[in-house]
Amino acid sequence: MDAAPSLKAARGAAPRAPEPRTRLVRLLDREGALLEDADFSPWVADVDAEQLRGLYRSMALARRFDEEATNLQRQGQLVLWAPLRGQEAAQVGSVRALRPDDHVFPTYREHAVAIERGVAAAELLGVFRGHAAGGWKPSEHHMNVYSIVLGSQVPHATGYAMGVAMDRRAAEAEGREVEPTAVIAYFGDGTSTQGEVHEGMVFAASYDAPVVFFVQNNQWAISVPFSTQSRVPLAERAAGYGFEGVRVDGNDVLGVLAVTRWAMDRARRGEGPVLVEAETYRLGAHTTADDPTKYRDREDELRWAQLDPLVRLEAHLRTRHGTGDAFFEDVARAAQDYADEARATVLSLSPPRFEQFFDTVYAEPHPLVEEERAWYRDYVAGFTDASADGQDPPADGTPDDDGAPAAPGAPTAGLTVAADPDRPAEGTASGTEEDLA
Repeated sequence: MDAAPSLKAARGAAPRAPEPRTRLVRLLDREGALLEDADFSPWVADVDAEQLRGLYRSMALARRFDEEATNLQRQGQLVLWAPLRGQEAAQVGSVRALRPDDHVFPTYREHAVAIERGVAAAELLGVFRGHAAGGWKPSEHHMNVYSIVLGSQVPHATGYAMGVAMDRRAAEAEGREVEPTAVIAYFGDGTSTQGEVHEGMVFAASYDAPVVFFVQNNQWAISVPFSTQSRVPLAERAAGYGFEGVRVDGNDVLGVLAVTRWAMDRARRGEGPVLVEAETYRLGAHTTADDPTKYRDREDELRWAQLDPLVRLEAHLRTRHGTGDAFFEDVARAAQDYADEARATVLSLSPPRFEQFFDTVYAEPHPLVEEERAWYRDYVAGFTDASADGQDPPADGTPDDDGAPAAPGAPTAGLTVAADPDRPAEGTASGTEEDLA
């Protein structure tokens, strides 16, 4: 029997794509050296060594939290988890460009964004434990709850931004001064092919809505590579809607910060929406229900692992600013403390009574909901060992574990920064400056 074809052979030769029209913005190269960009370097001229260390600390904390959440799911303590590994710079760099009153519309992978907006571990992990449908109050964090339905947050963000613009015009008509705000909508390259994204961008362009569409192109829509999804960079689609689009190295936190500051400022000043494409890579699985070994080449993962955003910023801090081991060791300890606290929080959570979910469907009682509540009570009553208070029937207690606990990758000053925690890096692979293309 013939050997199975390789992944690349099975996909076949991709048609020749046109040359990108948009350049890739990068302020830190893969070795951590500072690059000058006439358009975007001025947007981060105020960022000193202390602020850079703060960016690193936030990325390291998000990564360790993500590792712990992955481990918790493997141990049966979470129903599911969507890892962010590899996308820390795209998330931390962009959210640090926001003002407190700017509003965020996320997908389900923006864990670093949520942490930076003050969402507590219990609020975040409670969603993935199945204890909450939302998790936090959007008005308290200026961040909507996670959007599980792909693309649905994009028209929501556009509508919210249109409302922000209307409120501002109404205030100005009354002679009141208001601080300009803008909206940012996060989504992935796979979501960019959803119809809701097109509709949201059409409305945003038509009404000059103050919204930034921030797409994290992590190269994979679950198992579909980006080369199948689009022949051109996603940022180039913005021209078709009539607004600005920009590509940025999503593993360069300084470049992401600069580009997002520019885009948000443009939106706040009423110059219309902007599409930012942060080109990065999902080093882990799409979710913990996914096995990337079935569709990804190992050499691609190793090549992208060399472009790790934490490694890049660490190199810059060490060589340019003389940051020593003590700082990175302190960060690793703080990140571990945060992970330990998150684990303790999850294990202490008490599940809600299932009937509570019927109470929050509508603001007022609804006959159809009451009919479903009655059906559920009859269903539970059919179990002889069901609890008297209408709690869910007991589960068998078997964790949904499709693999061993996450194995550590290559550590840097006590912090794991290598590739997928489920598959430690093996050997090395070379890369080039334009690996992100």
